[in-house]
Amino acid sequence: MPEVRLIDVDGGQLGVKRTTDALMIAREKGVDLILISPNAVPPVARLGDYGKFRYEIIKHEKVAKKSQRASVVKEVKLTPKIGEHDLEVRIEKTRESLLKKNKVKVNVFFKGREITHKEFGARVMNRLVEAVAEVGRPEAPAKFEGRNMVLLLVPK
Repeated sequence: MPEVRLIDVDGGQLGVKRTTDALMIAREKGVDLILISPNAVPPVARLGDYGKFRYEIIKHEKVAKKSQRASVVKEVKLTPKIGEHDLEVRIEKTRESLLKKNKVKVNVFFKGREITHKEFGARVMNRLVEAVAEVGRPEAPAKFEGRNMVLLLVPK
């Protein structure tokens, strides 16, 4: 790197300088020469305290990481002939998961010949979806995967 675009401690532009001159200026001021953007033409360097610079970068990365959130998918299993109380418990668990901003996979499992009456499974699934409508919504219509009717609920 024969030349760098130099930025002062307080953020002012010092212009394009030879790298050796930039190092001399940094020594005179008692600060470090920090390479900010090595891919720019010419590369950008800044005068400042390297420890403070690293601290600011780490602090910024922590804030960015905190705002990211891994999507968790919880699963609720139902059957077409589920009992009333069992369905209420599943609805409550689904509501709690959606309030915690988790996705919920609703799975209606058909045993034996129950598969011939898919409308019973659809009825149970629709009751659950209607009960949690204020906190979550279906991502797509329910579909069949083998003997299971599957629906993904996402938080509002």
